[in-house]
Amino acid sequence: MKPKILITMGDPVGVGPEIILKAMQSKSVKAVCDPFVIGDENVLGYLAGRLGLKLPQNRLIAFSTLDPKKLRPGRPTIESGQAMINYIEEAVCLALDHAVDAIVTAPISKAAAKLAGFKFPGHTEFIAHLTGAKGFVMMLGGVALKITLVTIHVPISKVPRLITRDAVFKTIELTDEAFRRFFGFRRPRIAVAGLNPHAGESGMFGGEEKKVIAPAVKKARERGINAVGPLPPDTVFYRAAVKKEFDCVVCMYHDQGLGPLKLLHFEDGINATLGLPVIRTSVDHGTAYDIAWKGVASPASLIAAIETASMMARKRARPAPLSFANLLLNTDGYD
Repeated sequence: MKPKILITMGDPVGVGPEIILKAMQSKSVKAVCDPFVIGDENVLGYLAGRLGLKLPQNRLIAFSTLDPKKLRPGRPTIESGQAMINYIEEAVCLALDHAVDAIVTAPISKAAAKLAGFKFPGHTEFIAHLTGAKGFVMMLGGVALKITLVTIHVPISKVPRLITRDAVFKTIELTDEAFRRFFGFRRPRIAVAGLNPHAGESGMFGGEEKKVIAPAVKKARERGINAVGPLPPDTVFYRAAVKKEFDCVVCMYHDQGLGPLKLLHFEDGINATLGLPVIRTSVDHGTAYDIAWKGVASPASLIAAIETASMMARKRARPAPLSFANLLLNTDGYD
């Protein structure tokens, strides 16, 4: 059986509803999974009519009743913010109950979520909280380059003190485990970037490489992990993406990794959270308020995220227990 993939609608006034409607008609999506959407039927129906798209039948779990005529694209409200939080919470519950095999999240606006009382830096931290995950890693990638992050959504001024031996080692360890389990690598080649220019240049430009990162890499290698580093950040991405020396680059902070990643995979990059008890992937872009509801948003990243979630689910396939949630999602056919 194809894995059941549940897609959260994201911000109702962003591009999420549009790219979902487009992705649900993709032949590649239909070929690899049994997709469902959790969101707002009114918004999806309104946009389908407005943009000339097809509203998938028997594929929607309606979890809000917003009035699309009162919404303005790109202008979030408390109600739209609360709705997108509710979609995530319910999706995680269904995944924990094994009613679905994976969840894929359309983009949310952190500022809009904050209007509704959201206290988390982002999607990843919120889902980790909901699942009780003690350790998790954000992975982003495409065909040419895959990265994982030691620190995520924190000010750059706080990064150095958050780069600890344990944090670096745990990121390497979770990266290795996930690449073996979900991505088909027998012994993934993991590059670990330095924090400072030229990886510290033997301590001339900073001591984190010698004091923190190198010992973490050494510990990982002692555990049988094929990790090398710290490597200069200005060359490691070329070695990974162009020379194909590495399968993944462990990065010390958000923009160190996402700059190169988005240069190569701005349209089709995906985000996967490693270390969770559920499979979760996401688009690698934001709500794009400037083009919301205009019919021009590309579904490429969402399609790639769905395909990745499906692949991960197949590799971790196991029978799901019968439950009310299973019965709710056990429909035949896909229009």
